[in-house]
Amino acid sequence: MAVTAPAFETIAPPATSARKRRYTQDQVPLGKVLVRMLAGLIVLAVFTLPYVIMFFGSVKTKAQIRSVEPTYLPTEWHWENYLNMWSTPETPLVQNLISTIVISVFATLLVLLVAMPAAYYTARMHFPFRMLFLFLVIVTQMLQPAVLTSGLFRQFVTLGMIDTWAAMIFINAAFNLSFAVWIMHSFFAGIPKEVDEAAQIDGAGRLTVLFRINLPLVWPGIVTAIVFTFVACWNEFAASLVILSTAGNQPLSVALTKFVGQYETSWHYVFGVSIVAIIPVVILFMLIEKRLVGGLTAGSVK
Repeated sequence: MAVTAPAFETIAPPATSARKRRYTQDQVPLGKVLVRMLAGLIVLAVFTLPYVIMFFGSVKTKAQIRSVEPTYLPTEWHWENYLNMWSTPETPLVQNLISTIVISVFATLLVLLVAMPAAYYTARMHFPFRMLFLFLVIVTQMLQPAVLTSGLFRQFVTLGMIDTWAAMIFINAAFNLSFAVWIMHSFFAGIPKEVDEAAQIDGAGRLTVLFRINLPLVWPGIVTAIVFTFVACWNEFAASLVILSTAGNQPLSVALTKFVGQYETSWHYVFGVSIVAIIPVVILFMLIEKRLVGGLTAGSVK
């Protein structure tokens, strides 16, 4: 019996090699990677260079800063500047830092307390003149404390609240409330109404729907409102300069000007106080970044 030879079979190459080849083709060339890294380093240097120079100035002496031939790097590092500036006769910096923290924190909390239900109501309820109300809310953002300082001064003198933390808390909250309402309004409006209706069918009330159903979904908007409100309150200057006359009640933004005199300026203390004023804001952003990533997934619906 004759045995026929087996037919020739074409053996396909392994799939792994094809995948490997496609992966190799999709890789970014090394030259583009280096160009992107160089561009990123240039942008980083542009934004961080002023802070680096400010830091170097904070550890110099007054003579080194005012030298005819200045240098970027200090010839001698005077770390004691960060200790001496807290006991200078110009202003009580410890009290100024406490004042800044108290005003910024409580003003931000007051804004959130008022803005969250206001934004939820304007996003869910269709009441008469709703769009006109929202327009008036955003118009108030055009008014700055520097323009209204004289009127604010007379108002708080009449109320007996001049030169108090409470006055600055109300002022900062009032001037940042409209922005927070608009930010959170857009987030609340983006949530389908069916989510609220399903919760109400299960027996949840309005407050339960707001705090337990909607807030996890709009957490990124709340974080945005917190960041912008806190930074605006932390950096506020004009109203604090007029309303707060006692040196201990003034925030760091006003206390910083006490080191700038008519004939002489303590630049090493100016730079040191500026570095200290930046640190809490940087810490806030570090904490908020984690919360923001968690808030993006906390509101997921099965």
